[in-house]
Parts: sequence; C-alpha cells; structure tokens
Amino acid sequence: MTEQAPGAVIVISSHVVRGSVGNRAAVFALESLGFPVWALPTLVLPWHPGHGPSTRLTFNESDFDHVVDDLIRAPWLGEVKAVLTGYFGNAAQPRAVARLVRALRARDPELLYVCDPVMGDVGGLYLREETAVAIRDELIPLASVATPNRYELEWLVGGKLSTNAEIMEAALSLGPARMLVTSAVPMMAGSTGNLYLSGKHALLAEHRLIDDAPNGLGDLTSALLLARLLAGVPEERAVQLTTASVFEILARTAKRGGDELTLESDVSSLATPMALVQMRHLMHPARRPKRS
Repeated sequence: MTEQAPGAVIVISSHVVRGSVGNRAAVFALESLGFPVWALPTLVLPWHPGHGPSTRLTFNESDFDHVVDDLIRAPWLGEVKAVLTGYFGNAAQPRAVARLVRALRARDPELLYVCDPVMGDVGGLYLREETAVAIRDELIPLASVATPNRYELEWLVGGKLSTNAEIMEAALSLGPARMLVTSAVPMMAGSTGNLYLSGKHALLAEHRLIDDAPNGLGDLTSALLLARLLAGVPEERAVQLTTASVFEILARTAKRGGDELTLESDVSSLATPMALVQMRHLMHPARRPKRS
C-alpha cells in the first residue's frame, strides 16, 4: 500500500532575511512536522522592524494578483489542504488571497484556513488601517480558525476586552467557528495564556510569562495549531501541544540570551514538547444561564 503524502500548506506572510518571524517561522515549523509548504512572501525585510529601520522590498499590487492567479490555475492545486496567512504589505493583498481561498474551497470544502490577523499589539496597529480593514472584512469571514492576540481582537470588535468572558463573547461575535486568542487573561500570577473557543470547547492554556520575548511567537503559534488540527489531533490536545511547544522554545531562547527564536536548535520542541502547560476548562458562553 502506498503511503499517502500529507496535504500541502500555502503560507502567505512576510519574509525576513535574518530571524524567525513571519514565513521564516511558519515554514520551518510546518516542514519540520512533515508538511509540504508553498511559501508566498507578502514583502521582504532584512530583519524584523523591532530591531531597527531597514529597507522594505514590496511587490506591485498587480504582480501579486498575477501570482495568486497562477496559484489558482496551478495543476498541483489539489495537493493543498490548508492555508495560513499572517502579515500583509498592503490592502490589496488580503483581497487577492480571499480569491485564492475561495477557489481552493470550491475544490475542497474541507480546506482548513487559519487566519493570523497580524496587525498590532499593546501599542495599537502597526500597519495601515486600510490593510487591517481588508483583513477584517475579506479574510476573517473565510477563516476556519482565527488566531489574534487580545489587542488585535479588541481592534477587530471595536472594544476593550478586560476579562476572558469578554474575550469569548468577542470571539463569538466575530464569526470564525474556532479562535485561539493569545495574550488572554491568566488565572495564575506571573503567567500568560492562550484562550481557545470552538463549538465544543472553551479552554485556557497557561504558562509562565517570560519578559522581553523575541518576535515570532504568534507566527509560530498559528503554524503549530494548523499542523495539529490538519493532522487530526483533538482540539484540546492540539492547543496543549501548541502552547507547550511555543513556551518551551521561548524559554530555551531566553536562556541562551537570543534576540530571535532559536527554532533550528529546538526542533524536538516542535514535535514533542516537554513543557508543562496548565489547561483549564472555562464556561462556554453558550452554556451560561441567561438572565431573566
């Protein structure tokens, strides 16, 4: 019997020459776990902007559109079982990617699309508002899973989210059937958490907070969650493994004093993390008694 190859994943995000963010993080993680990857950069940078100013290589909007058209016509499109998107360079790119996702869904209604709406953090948006609006309006409605941080979710729903109950209500209002919200409200002092909400689960995965973390944690989280779900791992276990892998790599990077995630040194942490993660079952909003 011929062994069936795993489905390919199209990963669409920024590319840096040095570092482990955007496509560099996601592609490495997915390929390390055995998934073929089609990688499409949205822009190219020498390093993450947090390290200082640098040249920004961008793509003409029509050229990006034409590449998406090529992918839609590609004879190997049937290999693709999932799409992951992250940082975009302009508002036209999310619209083009929405065409790609719809074309893939027309061929395979079970296509897994993970949308990481990379747009901001505690300090607010760090891309142009029109690009954030395009992600919200064009891609979030198509997502099987969305993976915003808490501050991105606040921007998406237009309100402050101070509790996990508010985060869950916001997640339900936004639309995707499944959502993993990073930087959720921890229940243990000195911790941080990932809050996962689906039709079956409301889960909080907590671990110790590490200050001054390198960039790329969100990119890595979304790629690892996609890999687990695509492999058929049950949701609770997928969230636990994803959180444990990211925390373990972060802790090891911090111990080395690295300013970028040391993925190449910690491949085992992607596949078989040993870090302990506190898993909590929260009250799903749909199960709360309604006030009379």
